[in-house]
Amino acid sequence: MYSRNFPWSYLLLFLFIAGCQSDPQPAKQATPAVSLIPAETFLFNSFVDCNMATVWVGDSFRIFPGKYGEDPLWGEAHELKYASGTTVDEVFLHPPSAFTEPGMPPNAPPGIPGLHGAAWFETMYQDSSDATGQTLFALYHNENYPSTLPYDSITGEGYRDINWPQGLKGPDTKTAVCRIGIMKSTDGGKSWTDKGIILQDYQPRLILKPHNNGINFAGGVGDPSAVANGDWLYIFYGEYGYPGAYDPSRYDTATEWEGQCISIARIALKDLDNPVGKAFRWNGTSFKAPGDSTGKPVTRLQIPLAKGGGPASSPTSLYYWGPSVSWNTYLSCWVMLMASAEGPSWKGGAIYISFNPHADLSAGANSQDWSVPDLLIEKPGHIVWYPSLQPINSAEDKAARFTSLRLGKKARLFYKDNDGKDSRYLSEYLLEFKKPGETEPGVSR
Repeated sequence: MYSRNFPWSYLLLFLFIAGCQSDPQPAKQATPAVSLIPAETFLFNSFVDCNMATVWVGDSFRIFPGKYGEDPLWGEAHELKYASGTTVDEVFLHPPSAFTEPGMPPNAPPGIPGLHGAAWFETMYQDSSDATGQTLFALYHNENYPSTLPYDSITGEGYRDINWPQGLKGPDTKTAVCRIGIMKSTDGGKSWTDKGIILQDYQPRLILKPHNNGINFAGGVGDPSAVANGDWLYIFYGEYGYPGAYDPSRYDTATEWEGQCISIARIALKDLDNPVGKAFRWNGTSFKAPGDSTGKPVTRLQIPLAKGGGPASSPTSLYYWGPSVSWNTYLSCWVMLMASAEGPSWKGGAIYISFNPHADLSAGANSQDWSVPDLLIEKPGHIVWYPSLQPINSAEDKAARFTSLRLGKKARLFYKDNDGKDSRYLSEYLLEFKKPGETEPGVSR
């Protein structure tokens, strides 16, 4: 959509968003808009392959990028680090030497309870009952393989190494299964205690050979973003398993597609300290499906089969993944960014945006009422993923303690960008949100 040769100094592009709708079949109405403004490029100096979790601890802005733990495919990682500063720009421009590895729980041997596989911190909840701001809960994306989490016939957890699909590094490698867990810190993120897995799929829902050729995941749930609303933490995540038991003799492409894309679960804030078994998925009418059972994805965030949408196990399907959700105080609206799988496999060169107008996500089906995603940016020839919005470096944003989860009229857009040569986490644009009626006459998509 945007060429690097375009005269950016003359650009003020407005994207009218088909968002903030409450009726499943709404009449045409005034909608918010977003101005995408080219800005000074920020190149991030530490490893990122996840949503960028940010939080204010006192007067210190703190970020938690990276990956930690055992990984048979890519090797053991110690890249999950944190950095702090008094301003947003200072922190995002820190040199590698300014990042510190926190105290993390060790990986447990296969068959022993504990942390298995690698972990990425994707989103952060700051306990409002702690006036010091030091108590944090991190939702982490967790990946395992049959070798790190072998099947346990008693608990039902773990995986059998039979007909396992190919991994990202070629036919001789295996793909992962993702889960979502919670860790807790009482010292502002300097050290962490694992509280366990709250959302996962078991062996029967994994999609195996010969049908899984997407080199993405064998199944599971992952890539979470979470926001506190009322008494609940709402968790937005990617759904990659089969909606029921996978039987290769009865496999159906449309059935897999119906149960996949971006889903929502929730857990009570009071349960975060002891969360296992306390998270529930949306079952189509309410949050009553257990965290290890089958839920229903958000319908409007699924790409129809007739428009190229399909299951995550296919290398040619279109689908949205990697949600990043924030509350926008200026619009009084929830904002979701997401990447898109456009092929081959999970790769794609575009970022999309969606809105939800309901301040209270607990009432009825409010949590599911997201607008059909609209294109925000497109970078042909690039792979872009893990978009997030972050505060701008202003006195107003600092005073408001804005983070990746709560933002105002303007925000800085970050994403992971691979141009075929380098893979970098960067920011090239600011976003300015506009209420209906604030847009310039005659401007349209």
